[in-house]
Amino acid sequence: MTDPAAERPGFIARVWAAADAHDSLVCVGLDPEPERLPAAVRGGPRAVFEFNRRIVDATAEFACCFKPQFAHYAALGAEDQLLDTIRYI
Repeated sequence: MTDPAAERPGFIARVWAAADAHDSLVCVGLDPEPERLPAAVRGGPRAVFEFNRRIVDATAEFACCFKPQFAHYAALGAEDQLLDTIRYI
């Protein structure tokens, strides 16, 4: 039986493919700091995800990858919003 993961390109190969497709080496960091979120999303129950969604939408055509920093989400107790962000990307 074939391992499906073995048939997929590895992470680095996927990043290089995305870099080629976007003609970009830009990696967008998603490191939420609640005190720095814009007023339009600050304080909402899904503020971190909403902020991330807006950043992803605004930068997707320019970025070859996104890098959420787990420690930021864990410190906020926002692991669910991290998971939603990963799914959204």
